[in-house]
Amino acid sequence: MHAVKPLFDYPKYWAECFGPAPFLPMSREEMDQLGWDSCDIIIVTGDAYVDHPSFGMAIIGRLLESQGFRVGIISQPDWHSKDDFMKLGAPNLFFGVAAGNMDSMINRYTADRKVRSDDAYTAGGLAGKRPDRASLVYSQRCKEAYKHVPVVLGGIEASLRRIAHYDYWSDKVRRSILMDATADVLLYGNAERAIVEVAQRLARGEPIEAITDVRGTAFIRKDTPEGWFEIDSSRIDRPGKVDKIINPYVNTQDLQACAIEKEKGALEDPNEAKVVQLLPNPKIERERTVIRLPSFEKVRNDPALYAHANRVLHLETNPGNARALVQRHDDRELWLNPPPIPLTTEEMDYVFAASYARVPHPAYAGAKIPAYEMIRFSVNIMRGCFGGCTFCSITEHEGRIIQSRSHESILHEIEEMKNVPGFTGVVSDLGGPTANMYRLACKSHEIEKHCRKPSCVFPGICENLDTDHSSLIELYRKARALPGVKKILIASGLRYDLAVESPEYVKELVTHHVGGYLKIAPEHTERGPLDKMMKPGIGSYDRFKRMFEKYSKEAGKEQYLIPYFIAAHPGTTDEDMMNLALWLKANGFRADQVQAFYPSPMASATAMYHTGKNPLRKVTYKSEGVTVVKSEEQRRLHKAFLRYHDPKGWPMLREALIRMGRADLIGSGKQQLIPAHQPATEGYQSARRKNSTPVGSKKAGQGGQILTQHNGLPPRSHDGNAWDKREQAKAAAEARRKAAKGGGKPAGKGGKAQRPVAPR
Repeated sequence: MHAVKPLFDYPKYWAECFGPAPFLPMSREEMDQLGWDSCDIIIVTGDAYVDHPSFGMAIIGRLLESQGFRVGIISQPDWHSKDDFMKLGAPNLFFGVAAGNMDSMINRYTADRKVRSDDAYTAGGLAGKRPDRASLVYSQRCKEAYKHVPVVLGGIEASLRRIAHYDYWSDKVRRSILMDATADVLLYGNAERAIVEVAQRLARGEPIEAITDVRGTAFIRKDTPEGWFEIDSSRIDRPGKVDKIINPYVNTQDLQACAIEKEKGALEDPNEAKVVQLLPNPKIERERTVIRLPSFEKVRNDPALYAHANRVLHLETNPGNARALVQRHDDRELWLNPPPIPLTTEEMDYVFAASYARVPHPAYAGAKIPAYEMIRFSVNIMRGCFGGCTFCSITEHEGRIIQSRSHESILHEIEEMKNVPGFTGVVSDLGGPTANMYRLACKSHEIEKHCRKPSCVFPGICENLDTDHSSLIELYRKARALPGVKKILIASGLRYDLAVESPEYVKELVTHHVGGYLKIAPEHTERGPLDKMMKPGIGSYDRFKRMFEKYSKEAGKEQYLIPYFIAAHPGTTDEDMMNLALWLKANGFRADQVQAFYPSPMASATAMYHTGKNPLRKVTYKSEGVTVVKSEEQRRLHKAFLRYHDPKGWPMLREALIRMGRADLIGSGKQQLIPAHQPATEGYQSARRKNSTPVGSKKAGQGGQILTQHNGLPPRSHDGNAWDKREQAKAAAEARRKAAKGGGKPAGKGGKAQRPVAPR
């Protein structure tokens, strides 16, 4: 791989003379008004075109425009024919294809595989404006329209499907999306570096098939090129005697590792992979090393090999030491170059300084686009996440190294926001994937470059991680001091285990930037599922809650935490969900909508779901198994535990608690989970909902949930408490009446209610 060139150091393409467009054109009429005879690049996207830096097509389009290229947009085309793909004519350089800001399958289907009734990225919120597996369909239509024009595939859908992957909706392992898309190259991760380099090289006349050395790209080739070493990691069990080998999971720099193992006199391990030397040169150079993953055919048929491949892929995600990967599909080789080098602060500022209109394209005639309405007054201050949560796609797509903008760039965007129609002085968010990872990084660049840990904060915060929040605190203070700014809210999810390391940050946040409610995501209370999620224990939540309440009281504010939880995550037992339900009841929380585990492509938790293996540890055929919730009945049960207060789930919960030997939790006692009797009227549930106050919501791929507190907070829920107490009193009186008549005993041994096991 060659040296990284800053984004702003490339010479401008000749079409720079046209200058920036008010909006990237979506029609020939707009092109005529701009004086264009053609587009150099056309971006095809599954989202409505919003010229705002929270939308991928706007960022890539405006970045390419800043390089001097003429960029057009084909948004949500009719995919049933090639006609819509020809409306701007043939691009001079390439089509850029993306499904949109979300994977098209997650966008269209719920975690229960039911079709969603709306689409937040479409004008009017209308569903059905994009096909399933949109990247595949759009790529094929582009090739039908103009066979000779290169197709560059990108976006999160392509990023998460870049290798053979388990597909939840078809319940099978699918090939790399590049194998089916008829595209020429795939760009994964944040693609600014790759897209600019590819565009510049195509503009210089290089053929697309010759561009094989760009980081963050995947392409198809027939065999391993000359000058490369191949590490064979395609199998995990090797019966019989083999030569001493190198562990593919360690940070192998050269063949000195072999010598070290020989000095140790280490016995050969049949579960490791061996090095296949393709050159006579005795030294393995990392930049000329490729790791062979098990083939598509093998991972399709062997769950253990799928988990092994997933583990190897995640260990090769640090741009500082990641090696290329290769995976055979039939007679072709899928080649993945190492991940892109993260953008510097100066480059991030350059990307966000483009001429964004910050509003939807006029073609939508004022129709509301829900996703835009949510973020139009927010500012993205950083990218990436080093949390490594196994159910989340951020690390696979954006990487774990935080890329932050400068204070000046962020403050300038807030100033620009004042010109957006409807701005009232309230900034809805200063955040990103995580609210409080801004400018947090490893204390040593050398350590960061060589680290292969999947998380910097699990099982605990790494001693090499700098958790200083002072720059973020300073940014908050500068932002709220701007003239015309009345309030700065923080709506992005907060990493509370990091926040507690900086009490000053928590105080600043709670005193000035919480709009009554603050979202955080403990996800569970039990160690089993938390370990499989790579999330901290509930003790960190308790510590943050104490700080939150203390500083809220000092500020004289009534504010509440909104915790989110996941049902049916790999590693979760029925007992785990029962204990979570007990914790929710003890803390006065009620989930009106539940968040069920959604197996997104390529995530480690999805590998657990599909294989029953744990790729967080070395995978063998005899390695640790993972409890997996797959049946619809058990998924419903786990969701019913999260909604322990909903009478519709009580029959299922009673049956489950009896089966689990916890009938002591059935009854009307304060320490019991659900009543022994079903409500007599259907009006109970509608009345309960009427008297409940939703205090938070989430719609981020996992299904969403709304929590209502019924412990006296907030004040608007008092009517709900009164209703509950009346119902409890009725149930208790009925139980006493039946017991007096000999009609039954309270649940529990000998008629005495047993004290429930306290949640851990």
